[in-house]
Amino acid sequence: MSVSNEFSRLAMVASDSERAQAAAHELREAMSFCPIEEAEAVAVIGGDGFMLQTLHQMLDSGKIKPVYGINLGTVGFLMNRYRKSGNLLDKVNRARAFQIAPLRMEAVTQDGATTTFCAINEVSLLRETRQTAKIEVSVNDRVRIAELVCDGVLVATPAGSTAYNLSAHGPILPLDSQLLALTPISPFRPRRWNGALLPDRSRIQLRVREPAKRPVSAVADQKEVRDVAEVTLEIARELQLTLLFDPGHALDERIVAEQFIA
Repeated sequence: MSVSNEFSRLAMVASDSERAQAAAHELREAMSFCPIEEAEAVAVIGGDGFMLQTLHQMLDSGKIKPVYGINLGTVGFLMNRYRKSGNLLDKVNRARAFQIAPLRMEAVTQDGATTTFCAINEVSLLRETRQTAKIEVSVNDRVRIAELVCDGVLVATPAGSTAYNLSAHGPILPLDSQLLALTPISPFRPRRWNGALLPDRSRIQLRVREPAKRPVSAVADQKEVRDVAEVTLEIARELQLTLLFDPGHALDERIVAEQFIA
């Protein structure tokens, strides 16, 4: 985490929403931006969904740059407040930098194909039909639950712990907790199992039982793989992402504050 940056070349990307495009136009009138390929940092204008989309594009291309989000969406958990006053480059250089590492999902389908995606918030396994899913849960090659009967199960990072994980009654994780949340979705058996907190160095394996009868999909943030047989998850430490936040509005403080919302 740093409190001082020295960026001189800034790029900007904006969502297609009318508000985001209007803000982008105002910023282009006020200062010059360079192409994203030449940039040292990127201003991302939109909402959390567009921020996730931008970060995934960076992961997919292998060209990862620090990002400064400007909220023109709804919640804006990963974003900074939009203010018309002040120089944007100065704000970016005063911002605090937070590093987050995504989850790597390796999903093997029923026909044996393997797909690898990364998730910044969470990876969720979800039943595809009216039949409940049956999932074997292993951590570091040790079976912890032989048969979890449920609508699904998810693994969330600290950055994603206030998203789907919180809606599924999972715990909120401080950004520096070095933990992952393993959270069941509408569990039927074991009835009293509410999930687990795992060290973020853990390797988690989720194997679908009776996959032909009880098909399950795996979703890494916004990317879905249908009819999975087995999913392996671990933190991709070599793919660090840097999010920039205004002083006093950083992600770690927002995660703490979220726990006191009644």
